[in-house]
Amino acid sequence: MSAALDMGDSDHYFSKKSGYDGFHPILIFIAVGILALGTGLLFGFLTFPETLRSPECITDNETPSKKWVSETLLNSIDATNIEENLNYFTSQPHLAGTPAEKENAEYIRKAWIEQGLDSAKLVPYDVYLSYPDKDNPNKVSLLENGKEIFSTREHEDILRPEDNHTNVVPPFNAYSAQGTVKGNLVYVNYATADDFEYLEKNRPDINITGKIVIARYGQIFRGSKVKFAEAAGAIGVILYSDPKDYASDDAIGVYPNAWWLPGSGAQRGNVFVSDAKGDPLTPGFPANDYAYRLADEDTALTRIPVHPIGYDDAEKLLMELGGDEVPKDWKGRLNITYNFGQTFKNPNRTIRLKVLSKKEIRTVYNVVGMTKGSVEPDRYVILGNHRDAWVYGAVDPSSGTAALMEVTRAFGKLRKTGDWRPRRTILFCSWAAEEYGLLGSTEYVEDFQRVLAERAVIYINVDSAVIGNYTMQVKATPSLKKAIFAASKKVPSPDDGFSSTFELWQKRYADNDDTTIPYIGTLGSGSDFAPFMYRIGVPATDLRWIYDPNLRLSSYPVYHSVYETFYLVKTFLDWDFKRHQAVARVWAEVARDFADSTILPFDCVDYANKMHSSINSIRTTYEENMNNHGITFDAVISAINNLTTIATTFHNNVQKMDISNVLAVRRVNDQLMLFERAFIDPLGLPDRKFLKLSYWSL
Repeated sequence: MSAALDMGDSDHYFSKKSGYDGFHPILIFIAVGILALGTGLLFGFLTFPETLRSPECITDNETPSKKWVSETLLNSIDATNIEENLNYFTSQPHLAGTPAEKENAEYIRKAWIEQGLDSAKLVPYDVYLSYPDKDNPNKVSLLENGKEIFSTREHEDILRPEDNHTNVVPPFNAYSAQGTVKGNLVYVNYATADDFEYLEKNRPDINITGKIVIARYGQIFRGSKVKFAEAAGAIGVILYSDPKDYASDDAIGVYPNAWWLPGSGAQRGNVFVSDAKGDPLTPGFPANDYAYRLADEDTALTRIPVHPIGYDDAEKLLMELGGDEVPKDWKGRLNITYNFGQTFKNPNRTIRLKVLSKKEIRTVYNVVGMTKGSVEPDRYVILGNHRDAWVYGAVDPSSGTAALMEVTRAFGKLRKTGDWRPRRTILFCSWAAEEYGLLGSTEYVEDFQRVLAERAVIYINVDSAVIGNYTMQVKATPSLKKAIFAASKKVPSPDDGFSSTFELWQKRYADNDDTTIPYIGTLGSGSDFAPFMYRIGVPATDLRWIYDPNLRLSSYPVYHSVYETFYLVKTFLDWDFKRHQAVARVWAEVARDFADSTILPFDCVDYANKMHSSINSIRTTYEENMNNHGITFDAVISAINNLTTIATTFHNNVQKMDISNVLAVRRVNDQLMLFERAFIDPLGLPDRKFLKLSYWSL
């Protein structure tokens, strides 16, 4: 196996995964993969040429000229401009595949050219989308002797006249199956795997088969709720946001008087579950006009109808349920007794769920802008944010879009002066149709997979720039940690009493193992970094400003509702847009650092340290069981120790190398850039072939 810190053929950088009956599948794969990687790294370092080492030389990442570029860039990013951008992008609903969304794409392309980027173009894809039928609304009805006595709202209540718009789409779950089902109703808590397991083990008298289930949002992806319900035999799913999770402070009220969700608020969102993500009809391939497409029945889409409702309507349904009372941890905050159901208090009553949403192929448009690198134009630093929203999307994603537009303006201004051009090419990406399952970014990666796999240095994502006003939140590949810390130290704090964004972040969200630094989480799969990270192994990070993590909310309360407005952001989240500005500045500085530094600021030692902590966590849970089967962690620990030693020595030698040696610099940077690719398994994970990054995807 070639090593990530060796200059062998990068196409052979991969790790293998296997499972062992009775154990978490990550265990054996880590043992084999890390052992092989550590051995390869050792070999790679031993062949590190002495000619690359020059004790007298240091890197120039903080030369006066680069310090000037950094300061100029950060000072150019203005909070007022971000506010104006957000006001523009939230002026009308802009659902993926609609004329309003294409209008935004064209606006961005034109703006980027005017701002001074070298180029900006629309990149279209023909993707499978889902929309409610305006003439045949989706709804849930309570029937008595077959006659409707109650039905759920077709639209959320308009609580401010400014929030009313003819293009507001009614609440719906994209990719729900079309159909009408009738039956009894069962309450299944959050509809997690554990919830269904609880029913199976503790309540065998409750049979999900042939029933409609109602579940509250939270804890897991909504599509997984539907998947588990369908597997249990449910014929339909009703989803709602319980006030315990989305309106938990009675003292201050709900929107428009506070940020909490009103009773009619319903969370829109897709229910598409697939490791492929992207267009459901063309998994693994770009959705171009000439692409072969699956039939709907051959896709991974659900086969049962699903519909979201507000908690006022959910209360009307839940209060009718008979059966036993649920356990304490299954109870929300509605003014009812939470019962399992399966029967109604009135035996003449049943539920009817009608979903008539339609699926169709529409064209969506990514916007890709570029500032070309001066020294290594074939190396790409990529910034991305998705543009589409379920309604106004003032938080998700338009807070990020507003920040991106200011970042591109600041970079464009630097380039237009003629005083600066980045060493490496910077790509700015405005993704389409993310809300439907990362469609725009996934199709782009599928379309240009070979080029991106060879040339992409880093992908820096901001989905929602601001979802709260408490602290910074970062999720990232471990090798990016020091670069992100360095960037945040340069950015002023938006709140008084802190010397920098780094200090605020560290004081309010410290790492559990080392309280002198802020916490950086592990990337999941819920935004546009996923295809870059898990398909082609590009190091990635996701940045945002959040509410206090101790609130333990499932999301910000008005998530994907009509109440996610400019008014909400301006009034309750970021009145002066200083938090948007801080996120934009960190975003820009991380990008500048990777685009401009002679030696890429990755740190493989941090990666190895993260492996140590991960393995220790796994040992705590599984070691006794493994020892009972004669399996130890010795090989894994040895491999990680080797990796740590080699990575440490490698970085020490990089610090001493002669950076005037162009080929030496290129070699080292390629080693650093391709380090993450060492964990790519070209066959993918078992039963999830499109998830190829074997370590951090689990």
